[in-house]
Amino acid sequence: MLKRIRISIFVALTMLLLGNVTQSMAQAPTINPDFDPDNFVRYVTHPYFPLTPGTTYIYEGDTDNGHERIKVSVLSRTKKILGVTATVVRDTVWIDDELAEETIDWFAQDRNGNVWYLGETTKEYENGKVVSTAGSWEAGVDGAIPGIAMLAHPKVGDIYRQEFLAGEAEDMAQVINLNASITVPYGSFRNVLVTKEWTPLEPGVSENKYYARGVGNILNVDVQGGSGQTALVKVIKPHSDHDDDDDD
Repeated sequence: MLKRIRISIFVALTMLLLGNVTQSMAQAPTINPDFDPDNFVRYVTHPYFPLTPGTTYIYEGDTDNGHERIKVSVLSRTKKILGVTATVVRDTVWIDDELAEETIDWFAQDRNGNVWYLGETTKEYENGKVVSTAGSWEAGVDGAIPGIAMLAHPKVGDIYRQEFLAGEAEDMAQVINLNASITVPYGSFRNVLVTKEWTPLEPGVSENKYYARGVGNILNVDVQGGSGQTALVKVIKPHSDHDDDDDD
């Protein structure tokens, strides 16, 4: 049974005031740094988005579809995309103990500290069989453009595009808080970064994500188009800081 997740009154009021933030790129500036393949480092070490190979994150929560359990594993292998060595992350979702989705994501960090999202392959399952791969994309393929998973120095009000493949992957995000206080089953955290995320492909649907320094994503809450949430319950750390890499 998940512990009750406590969000401070200050955070709730802040999110209420910012609840009408635009979901249109035409109404607000989009922050996307220049993409330079020669300006990347090997590992993703952003304090709000650390991806140490060998680390596994477990999330649980109740959603509109049922009880959800998510396993996010940072793999030791890598993938070359647009000349950049990307970290590979496997994201597996179970709903009521039945496999629902499996995604392979690719991330890389530039020398300025921005974490880039370079694509994903996704599979949705029903009764153990793949029923959809919608939303899959890879930067540089069929017009897909890399996006930002986490800005180097996020500021309240910053809006950025996380991914772009027309009609398939168009996620956006905005920083709405830098000082939230959050308690989840894994622990209590202060100075939590909060982002609001949405896509023009699903009008009226949005989600808030919470990131703690040194840990990463700790909580996801549906704020429009749903009423579910998933919280971090466990982190399994690797035996060493960086495992050996096997480039694809």
